[in-house]
Amino acid sequence: MDISVVIPLFNEEESLPELYAWIERVMQANGFSFEVIFVNDGSTDRSWEVIEELKTQSEHVRGIKFRRNYGKSPALYCGFAEAQ
Repeated sequence: MDISVVIPLFNEEESLPELYAWIERVMQANGFSFEVIFVNDGSTDRSWEVIEELKTQSEHVRGIKFRRNYGKSPALYCGFAEAQ
């Protein structure tokens, strides 16, 4: 694995597909092996459902779901712990 991208998020359902598409384009254009780990920090919108949809479309997407909002630092910590 060349690059692991960890993205903590809270209520970002609208921006997730575009963000992932951009990351995927850049990684593939440069020939990197990669993973994108979305850490849903207790979102109250459809962010988790969007992450689940992205996971079905790409083997590069992983997701972590928090039951409530813990903040950016714990989200990053958990994402880094899961990174390959």
